[in-house]
Amino acid sequence: MPKRFVSRLDTRRRTLLKAGAATAALVGLSRKALADDKILIGFWPIASGLPLYAGLERGIFKEAGLQVEGAKFASAQQVAEAMIAGRIHGSANGTASAALGLAEITSPNLFKIICSNPSNRTLILDEFVVPKDSPIKSIAELAGKKVASGPGIQNVTLAKVILEKNGIVNPQVVELPIGQHVPALAAGQIDAAYTLEPTGTAGRLKGLTRVLEPGVISKYVLGNHDAPWFGGSASVTTAFLKDRPEVAKRYVAAYAAAVDWVRKNPEAARKHMDGFTAIEESLVKEVPLSGFTLYNEFKPSDIDYFQKFFDVFTERKIFSKRLDVKSLLYTG
Repeated sequence: MPKRFVSRLDTRRRTLLKAGAATAALVGLSRKALADDKILIGFWPIASGLPLYAGLERGIFKEAGLQVEGAKFASAQQVAEAMIAGRIHGSANGTASAALGLAEITSPNLFKIICSNPSNRTLILDEFVVPKDSPIKSIAELAGKKVASGPGIQNVTLAKVILEKNGIVNPQVVELPIGQHVPALAAGQIDAAYTLEPTGTAGRLKGLTRVLEPGVISKYVLGNHDAPWFGGSASVTTAFLKDRPEVAKRYVAAYAAAVDWVRKNPEAARKHMDGFTAIEESLVKEVPLSGFTLYNEFKPSDIDYFQKFFDVFTERKIFSKRLDVKSLLYTG
């Protein structure tokens, strides 16, 4: 491995560990807490975390004899950091897959994926949005404009790739919390944003923004507008699988049961966003729901597209080595 990559990896490792410890302190978690019967699952408060929310509120985990608790974090990276630090047992859906990938490189054999979120132009999650009255008609017209993305290496990298695919050379992207995208667009502080739902829905219903183009990762990064982009993943740590194998197995089965309930009851599932996310009650019925692919449902083509997504981060030297997606999947 070239020295500059070793240096970068070491720096990231120190940063992740320090931030992970700080995050754990903020939410009051401790290693001692993980020694009891509780299962702590980190989540980023977005709509795609529905299986965890529904599993908690509908008693699906309790029915399986499990004491599961959710631990909310401000970003997907913080969830990954807490996993590295041993503060939580896994992540909920919606945790950025690339953030988990970087954590895996930082701390090898850290986790196994139990479920991922596929999105595309039909299962809409990712999009570029602009002010409602903006004259901009295409992403290619964003050259020289102020463009924002959500926080974290996954969001920034993907925003730049999409801009480059639309002919924009050396694009500059500003990180901005997703909850600030609509206000910043309305105030004229930025001209466009690469964002995630429910931003587009919220801005549209408030009459402040419009979607410039949805499903952009599938189209520009994966090369197929209908391809599944597995941008978020639920996982369990390998330490959990090793230390409490039977409990971990029951948790994975219960999580799958929660996914099944959400699939069969999409409208009823929506109400479980309330309290776990910042999505306003008036928006719950309008927000697009995520897709879910369990570890034993991945088709070869799914794995190929997931791998293509991860390879973008290897090609851009964000991942210091290539990660084999198939090896990251839980096998039961």
